[in-house]
Amino acid sequence: MKKYLLFLLTSLTFSTAQSQEIADAVRYSQDNLTGTARFRALGGAFGALGGDLSSINVNPAGSAVFSNNQVTLTLSNFNNKNNSNYFNTNTSSKENSFDMNQTGGVFIFKNHDTNSNWKKFSISINYEKTNNFDNSVFSAGINEYNSIDGYFLSYANFGNGGAPVPQEYVNTNTGESIPDLYSFLGNSLPNGQYPNMTGFAAQQAMMGYQGYIINAIDDTNNNSPYVSNVTQGGNYYQENNIYTNGYNGKLSFNAATSYKDKLYIGLNLNSHFVDFTKSSSFYESNTNTLSNDYTVRELRFNNNLYTYGSGFSFQLGAIAKVTNEVRLGLAYESPTWFRLTDEFSQSLTAVSKNISGELPADVVNPNVINYYAPYKLQTPEKVTLSFGYVFGKTGLISIDYTLKNYSNTKFKPESDSYFRDINNQMSNTLASTGELRIGAEYKIKALSIRGGYRFEESPYKNSLTIGDFNSYSAGLGYNFGACRLDFAYVYGERTSQQSFFNQGFTDGAKTTTKNNNAVATLTFEL
Repeated sequence: MKKYLLFLLTSLTFSTAQSQEIADAVRYSQDNLTGTARFRALGGAFGALGGDLSSINVNPAGSAVFSNNQVTLTLSNFNNKNNSNYFNTNTSSKENSFDMNQTGGVFIFKNHDTNSNWKKFSISINYEKTNNFDNSVFSAGINEYNSIDGYFLSYANFGNGGAPVPQEYVNTNTGESIPDLYSFLGNSLPNGQYPNMTGFAAQQAMMGYQGYIINAIDDTNNNSPYVSNVTQGGNYYQENNIYTNGYNGKLSFNAATSYKDKLYIGLNLNSHFVDFTKSSSFYESNTNTLSNDYTVRELRFNNNLYTYGSGFSFQLGAIAKVTNEVRLGLAYESPTWFRLTDEFSQSLTAVSKNISGELPADVVNPNVINYYAPYKLQTPEKVTLSFGYVFGKTGLISIDYTLKNYSNTKFKPESDSYFRDINNQMSNTLASTGELRIGAEYKIKALSIRGGYRFEESPYKNSLTIGDFNSYSAGLGYNFGACRLDFAYVYGERTSQQSFFNQGFTDGAKTTTKNNNAVATLTFEL
């Protein structure tokens, strides 16, 4: 029987159930190279050089290389273009943003005791947006194979009597029918029923049922399997629109010292900030053969996620001036220990037809915001090895290589069974990676000409979910004496193919993302 329904329930739900995915962990583990224009122009290869405020994010010893006090301010324009291919249909979208992504200062205290080998001490404070999440991706095409009905069925038929239910549930299943599941929105099911079915899973099943995307074979049996109301046969026109905004911010408190002007040692204490919003809207329609029963003709499924929180990390680093020309650097960055909170909401609209004509739309809008209990995320640590060669006052060449093992990423507490499962998945799915950065600078009196290259391996073992990253940069700088003005242009490109949904319906578009960044930095010597 058709369920005519406008489901509206204004509520706030507090929950310990989780819905985090591997993509969430990777998002906060990756750094999108930002910073001053000089730093960006040289591809971020500053681990053995220092002398730039953004260099302390690579190697905290770099602040002791400064000769004078400095204050910097950086403005950036971020332009992203995403070209998507979904079942041989090409689409594109763009997003443009402008902000102040870096500011900071360094203060040098020279030791006037000529008998001491410790020549100077520096302290600095620097703020940077380590990642800009402003982005828009639009994909569309005709899927000849799969409908989104598989997503809702995968939740409805787990622990509710339908395949693929583990055998232990078949004999002991005495749980709630899907019509009752909305009373558990965001919460674990009571009395230990279906221990692997969280409140998030219950909500997905409820959404599909109340939207008439799926229906029980036997409405009188709480344990009835569920089937799709979408006519099978392929040719589903589908659109997926994802819009994200927000940032990762990093505030560094730095101290460093110089021994005989040959060895520089430094420490960073870092405070991290996360503010991320993701809004996705999936649309599907079909012209498959109608039946006498009610057939879903089109639907729109909206999901909104807001994540916010803070974190802490520390860094240790050293730079050795081997000769007047050769510099070597070594830096260690600890994991970042985040404490995050998610807010999540959904809505679904579906239109059905039969041979008699169109039927009223089923609108499922619980107007429920699920407030998940705060959880912890530990990102991987990294080590950077650096080499620099300085040609007197005419120029330099610098190379950095960073090692980072994404498979060590962890959600916590690990006593949570869901987190244990997803941590095991990350251990098997994510990879140990290398990042190469190369930079060069040539000076003509007060003018500096710069260029750089950056290559970062995929954090995934398959290199398809998120591909390798390639970036090229160029820049100019002019020293006016009391101040310096620097410009940089950075181009980066990466391909990815991530599923629209995490289970049941895992098709996704292949997307090539092209980043164009223009950066300007004003530096004052004090």
